[in-house]
Amino acid sequence: MAASDVIVIGAGHNGLVAAAYLAKAGHKVMVFEKRSRVGGAAITQEIFPGFKASTVADGGGYLSQRVRDDLKLDARVETLHSDAVAFCPQPDGSQLTIWRDTARTVAEIARFSEADAAAYPNFIDLMSRIAGVLRGMMDMTPPNLPNVGLADLRSGLSLLGPLWRLGRKNISELLRHVPMSTDDMLREHFDSPVVKVAIGASSIQHVSLGPRETGTALAMLQSWALSGTGLFRSASVIKGGMGALTGALADAARDFGAVIQTDAGVERVVIEGGRVTGVKLESGETIAADIVVSNADPRTTFFKLLDPRKLGVSVTHDVRNIKYRGSSARIHLALRELPTFAAADSDPTLARVQLSAPIQIAPSLDDIERAFDCSKYGVYSDHPVLDVLIPSLSDPGLAPDGQHLMSITARYAPYSLRGENWDDHREAFADRVIETLATYVPGIRDLILHRHVLVPTDLEREFGLPEGNPNHGEMMLDQFFHMRPVAGFADYRTPIKGVYICGAGCHPGAGVTGIPGANAAREILKDAN
Repeated sequence: MAASDVIVIGAGHNGLVAAAYLAKAGHKVMVFEKRSRVGGAAITQEIFPGFKASTVADGGGYLSQRVRDDLKLDARVETLHSDAVAFCPQPDGSQLTIWRDTARTVAEIARFSEADAAAYPNFIDLMSRIAGVLRGMMDMTPPNLPNVGLADLRSGLSLLGPLWRLGRKNISELLRHVPMSTDDMLREHFDSPVVKVAIGASSIQHVSLGPRETGTALAMLQSWALSGTGLFRSASVIKGGMGALTGALADAARDFGAVIQTDAGVERVVIEGGRVTGVKLESGETIAADIVVSNADPRTTFFKLLDPRKLGVSVTHDVRNIKYRGSSARIHLALRELPTFAAADSDPTLARVQLSAPIQIAPSLDDIERAFDCSKYGVYSDHPVLDVLIPSLSDPGLAPDGQHLMSITARYAPYSLRGENWDDHREAFADRVIETLATYVPGIRDLILHRHVLVPTDLEREFGLPEGNPNHGEMMLDQFFHMRPVAGFADYRTPIKGVYICGAGCHPGAGVTGIPGANAAREILKDAN
């Protein structure tokens, strides 16, 4: 096989984004993917006849607009939006719906608390300003502290705009809010437990922590920064599922000249004289390249693809201590018809809009914290926290006529069960999820035609996600910005000349954003010129 300028290891979405940018810049790019399809964890699978699920990653509204524009993705894939951002039913049959329209949401909140309704617009304005600064940071290459150079200072100038718009008074609010717990932050603004959980449940999307843990406010603000709704989470799905998006990324990369080969796992990166010379495939073939970009997680990149003995003691120590701690399960239900939520509006049209939004099943932040408490000791809760989507409402092609697909992210499902293994508890955990859901949808059991269950060990085994964490490492304060993946190597480079990293283990991390891949490509092009 011919040599290449650049080899990208892994055809997950960030690997495809990096490949597309590099090929667009004129480099000869080859992508090697171990699995038989592109997309990594962002794929669409027909899990039952006629039912197509975004198996691991779902939604689709977090993709960077910069990536969309640069790769002209809007011409290749359609994003379907919901007017409702979150539908939050309660066990007593009440509900709170958060809408994109602030005035409409204020009217909803007033049913629970007039004071909270009055506070909501100011809260949205403040958090949006703070999230704007974080959004500006996401497109930056983090400095390799403590060694800050002139290039780092120039990069930091991009933050001046968002900081100026934030204002002097609110800069202190930024510094104060980022390390807070979600619970503490929301207590300052709201009284109603229903209002607080409707907003705060999004803070656990990308972490294995409870809402009372330090730094969870940052997790919520990061989602806010990328949501595209101006609020704390996205409310969009990709037509055809997430596989349509990664398929579009692959097509864009190919159109720019990249070659993508599936069923082609990379065994190791070949290093000679302290720099990269190519990769050795699992087939035994060696492919030459001047640049190798890994879309794998940091632990896999540094300890399996590279020889850790060549990295230095401090680097291997830091990489070994990256926290993964996957704690989510994915459950897909094939339903014979649209489920009826007891709390949904009596108007069928309005109810369909509510159910097209992300559905948050958690009565209060206290209930979320109690579910998290179980995971700390290696057990799962009797009342898991559920993040539910019915994507077939927005995209009927995902299910047979009249039937529906329900996709559930269930927390907390700790990777390591105390004294047990997931193979013995997979179905028992799914049963608890269904029992919890039945509190809100009394007839749900009679609607289920099939169910598909993925626990953290399945995510590790089937999708190569260490400890079942799709974010390639926890999204925590000590693994944020210049400390992601580890301090000293946050600029997408590695200790080996010519080897780069571009996956979710890099800044800014979680979600199908494409930003790590785009940022990595920018740094590679700087070095190549």
